[in-house]
Amino acid sequence: MEVFHGLCNHIGAQRLLIVVSFHVFDYLFALSFTFAIEEINRDLKLLPNTTLGFHIFDSCYSKERALLGILSYLTGKQDLVPNYSCDSVSLLPGIIGDTPSSSSLIMATVLGLYRYPQVSYGSSVSLLSDKLKYPSFIRTVPNDAFQAVGIAQLLIHFGWTWVGILVSDNDYGILGGQTLQTEIFKAGGCTAFFEMVPKDKEKFLYVVNVIKQSSANVVVVYSTGEYLVPFLEAISLQNVTGKVWISSTGWRIFTEISSMRTVRMLNGSVGFFIHRGKIPGLTEFLYSIHPFPSPNDIFIREFWERVFGCQWLKSDGNHTLINSITDKVLPCTGHEDLRTLSISVYDAYNFTYMLSIYNAVYVVAHSLHNMLSCRNGEGPFQNGQCGSIHDFQPWKLLHYVKNVNFKNTGGEYMYSDANGDPPARQVPHSVCTESCHPGYQKVSRRGQPLCCFDCLVCSKGEITNQTDAVSCTKCTEDFWSNDKRDKCIPKIIEYLSYEDPIGASLFFCSSTLSVLTGSILCIFIKFKDTPTVKANNRKLSYFLLAALALCFLCSLLFIGRPMKLNCMFRQVVFGLTFSFCVSCILAKTVTVVIAFNATRPGSRLRIWVGSRVSTSIVIFGSLVQMTICFTWLYISTPFPEFNKTLEDGKIIIECNESSVFAFWTMLGFLGLLAIVSFVVAFLARNLPGSFNEAEYITFSMLIFVSVWLSFIPAYLSTRGKYMAAVEIFAILASSAGMLSCIFLPKCYIIILRPELNTRGYLVGKRDSQKYIKQ
Repeated sequence: MEVFHGLCNHIGAQRLLIVVSFHVFDYLFALSFTFAIEEINRDLKLLPNTTLGFHIFDSCYSKERALLGILSYLTGKQDLVPNYSCDSVSLLPGIIGDTPSSSSLIMATVLGLYRYPQVSYGSSVSLLSDKLKYPSFIRTVPNDAFQAVGIAQLLIHFGWTWVGILVSDNDYGILGGQTLQTEIFKAGGCTAFFEMVPKDKEKFLYVVNVIKQSSANVVVVYSTGEYLVPFLEAISLQNVTGKVWISSTGWRIFTEISSMRTVRMLNGSVGFFIHRGKIPGLTEFLYSIHPFPSPNDIFIREFWERVFGCQWLKSDGNHTLINSITDKVLPCTGHEDLRTLSISVYDAYNFTYMLSIYNAVYVVAHSLHNMLSCRNGEGPFQNGQCGSIHDFQPWKLLHYVKNVNFKNTGGEYMYSDANGDPPARQVPHSVCTESCHPGYQKVSRRGQPLCCFDCLVCSKGEITNQTDAVSCTKCTEDFWSNDKRDKCIPKIIEYLSYEDPIGASLFFCSSTLSVLTGSILCIFIKFKDTPTVKANNRKLSYFLLAALALCFLCSLLFIGRPMKLNCMFRQVVFGLTFSFCVSCILAKTVTVVIAFNATRPGSRLRIWVGSRVSTSIVIFGSLVQMTICFTWLYISTPFPEFNKTLEDGKIIIECNESSVFAFWTMLGFLGLLAIVSFVVAFLARNLPGSFNEAEYITFSMLIFVSVWLSFIPAYLSTRGKYMAAVEIFAILASSAGMLSCIFLPKCYIIILRPELNTRGYLVGKRDSQKYIKQ
């Protein structure tokens, strides 16, 4: 039955179909549907430049009429010709309904063939979750399976293991009752009887006797309400007492029961109901309806008569008549006030299916919104295409209907699972404070009852893995709490590895510099007979270059997982190689001083000219450092250590140097050698430059001392892998300083300026310097 025209935009019109049956409550459901449509059309963001409309078809709770409506909808005419449409406008984008599951099953079977979206607000039978049979069916009420599980849990919770089951003779009752019976068996209960609610009064007595004679004191009624009221009246007349009645969501009879005897019989019953939530503005909308401003609403006058017990005056053209059976019925004036009605008749918050109807309309609206918001090239269909409202194809809208996810105006999230079922809402509750989730602990509020508390997050390293925990549990030493504080996870193992960006960078630098040092050594060996190489003791230069290459390579002992051997020898190797390097530099400096002072007439230093002094210096410096290092190894050997308290959530593997005194003694002696070399080189800087390396050595020792003085505070202020990284950087920087200051200038002359690498040039330069001094 058409009430309003369709989904209009600037090009054409489309419509939305809802299948309902007229009843006072069903009319109010239709009004809530209208309210949702008008609310959506006022929302400029949801469907901009588009107006949503609808058709209403009255199925009268009949499967045949529901099928008739679907075929009429698909063909666009009253003469039903399947697979043929003569409608000049686009088909409706979706169907909302029907209330009975039996009608919805037939509708879903036909609509599934064409992949037309069907959003049901009342059909909860579990069969409809089968997406192979009903691929285009979506609903906004939970699957009956949830209700069956809930009832079974309720029965077992109270220890009711011996129960009877009454079901209605339809898909809702039979399938739901069978699922309930299965769940009761799983939970350890049994059923005393499984009977159908009779349609004929002749069969009432048989079922009533079964209930009356059964020893089961709990009866679960899994039934719709068509025949339930007279049956319950019959039970109350037979004086059936002492039974606890459990009702399903299909039992909508409380406002229809008139017999106080029946009300007394049902006193203490427990019922399951469809989730009811607040719909802002709906109550005000329902109170605002009126017959006079709504001439197109063909139901409102009948509704007015039903709720106010009056009748409208009608005219036959000549006389004014009262359309009533008795003169005692008052005429309807239109001045009746809806706010005077009983709250049980006009309570929008407690209407069954009111919220599910409202959500069903918004499911279609949000699906259309998502389709309209899609950009070509980014769509879900072939070649990134999107659905179009101008060339409408319902199977494309079905994709958006299945994946809809939104928050309604009441603040509740609406979505469906892979079977098209929404989440089941849980039981209403009344608490002072919501339960503390895992990861939190309960802390009582001062001066308030125990039910009122605060939920405080557990400290780092502590967890709770249960709801409403009184205290947090500390993780063991090798574990740490995750971000949610509900699980202990293994601590992260950390050390300076080759996979670490810092470790990889230092490895690359170390390898590159060692190769560069080896290349310079090869150059010096190749040009060993040139004056530049022969000056200042070429053997010491060879030893120094080899030692510098080892210095660069010894830094690799600090990268990788600390083990017993590399922890034992890394500082020792570092100390010995650097002591050898600095001893060679000191020997070269002393050699320069002796060589130039021995040329003076009558100098006693001539007896020291040669390799004996330089060799002695190198051996002495190396032996002292060797003594320190091996004493350190003998007395207090370094070892790998698992530091579990240094940093939260990490186990840092590091080398414990064992003896801090030995470590700083080794560095102290190394520093002493460097300072002596610096002082000697500084004093010898003014000797003739042709053979003099003193200036370069001065700069190299200045860099060396500066780097290691900076190393001390940096090393003391870091921990873990960064401590090793600081020492590696100091090793590489100081070694690179010595290499660049002492040898790169000579390589420049050897390779790029060979004309300067002659004895004549060097002697001439020496004589000119003497002349300048005179």
